[in-house]
Amino acid sequence: MDVVIWSRIQFAMTAAYHWLFVPLTLGLALVMAVMETLYVVKKDSFWKKTAQFWIKLFAINFAVGIATGIILEFEFGTNWSNYSWMVGDMFGAPLAIEGILAFFMEATFFAVMFFGWEKVSPKFHLASTWLTGIGATISAYWILVANGWMQNPVGTTFNPDTVRSEMASAAAFWEVISNPVAVSKFCHSVTSGWVTGGIFVVGVSAWYLLKNRHSVFARKSLLVGAIVGLVGSGAVMLSGDSSGVHAAEYQPMKLAAAEGLQDGGNGVPFTIVPGVKIPKMLSILATHKIDGFVPGINDILNGYIDDDGNRVPSVAEKMEVGRNALDALAVYRQLKDVDPTLAAASRQMLEETVQYMGYGHLEKPEDIVPPVGVVFWAFRFMIGLGMLIALVLLLSLIAVWKDKLGAWKWLLWAAIICIPLAYITGQCGWIVAEVGRQPWTIQGLLPVNVAISSLSAGAVKTTFFVFLAVFALFLAIEIRIMLGAIKKGPEVEPLDA
Repeated sequence: MDVVIWSRIQFAMTAAYHWLFVPLTLGLALVMAVMETLYVVKKDSFWKKTAQFWIKLFAINFAVGIATGIILEFEFGTNWSNYSWMVGDMFGAPLAIEGILAFFMEATFFAVMFFGWEKVSPKFHLASTWLTGIGATISAYWILVANGWMQNPVGTTFNPDTVRSEMASAAAFWEVISNPVAVSKFCHSVTSGWVTGGIFVVGVSAWYLLKNRHSVFARKSLLVGAIVGLVGSGAVMLSGDSSGVHAAEYQPMKLAAAEGLQDGGNGVPFTIVPGVKIPKMLSILATHKIDGFVPGINDILNGYIDDDGNRVPSVAEKMEVGRNALDALAVYRQLKDVDPTLAAASRQMLEETVQYMGYGHLEKPEDIVPPVGVVFWAFRFMIGLGMLIALVLLLSLIAVWKDKLGAWKWLLWAAIICIPLAYITGQCGWIVAEVGRQPWTIQGLLPVNVAISSLSAGAVKTTFFVFLAVFALFLAIEIRIMLGAIKKGPEVEPLDA
């Protein structure tokens, strides 16, 4: 278990560090594209200089983010080799497409965007800027297709001859890439990136206004950032609603943990904080029915009847079926070249029970309960901080409209404080998504203790601290470069200095 725990800690650290860069990449990509569009449409050099400044910050963030993403993908092979073996045929496809199509597209047009201001026409440069952002967004989609499949494994068939989950047809591939969990995660992640990018631009602009520097640049940048962030906030709410419905359908234990719901029922309230509840709201959010049934942790452990009248087996029953599936797999592999008749019977039994095969690896039913306290509070911090950021963005837009930015200095400070809060919000979202689905690497099919590589705990600990030191150094360098670029400021007209 030490190997499992340290491998999880190492992967969590790498993923969390990588996610410091992704949302700002997605958000700034939209902001800088909008600003350069204003330059091309209005033919105003002010917007060119403004776009160039935010592109510079985008480039700093983009460069460091690439390195962490590469390390993250390699860890699947080094730390989770059993997982990679079982799902390599499926999992490798979206990651390969992401690398070959989206990343190369992103990198190619990034070069034109960053170095081509005086080498290509304004319209071609504008197209390159938009395509850089589109490439980053497409890249995120393929990665989230892979992640969404881990949350809701569709479109694959378990092959007992290879012990792998495989896509057998083009229709299966389409099922994987149109997985509703992946689509909602993509929309939620990308639009939360718009919020991060928007509040980052608003916060940096607020700093210039507090310093009485680049006031025209800051006001106009703040306006664009606030609009992008507010659009993102609205879209995050919509995608969050679909994410809740999908969690209720495909990962009810995650939803129960996020709510701290021990015993479910019909018309279940939503807990804002312990002791403060909104009647029937959880049922509305999870099922879109005022009296919809939402199972709690105990219901899932002991079995229950869902809204459609179907009986969901208890975890103990699933574990028994799962062990039968593992036994059938073992018998099939032993006899397939010795006794085809008995092997065929074992294979048929496996096909009938394979949906619960992962449960056969569990030691006790309670193993499927994630750390409830962690998921519960991460969910509330995500929602609470997200609403606070949306409020600051809205007030910033009102302040620009009413010309109150100079008088509302408290709002400028709030915008600056919201920059780190946006990152905390994103990290909390991923804690809910990933810690909430424990103990599964693949929901219902492969628990983490089986997905692990044959490594010593000491080896994983060593690489963890090496990566931690390297990542900390990278982060310190990036922050210093970023702050230096912000302190220097944009190259704008003298009257705006």
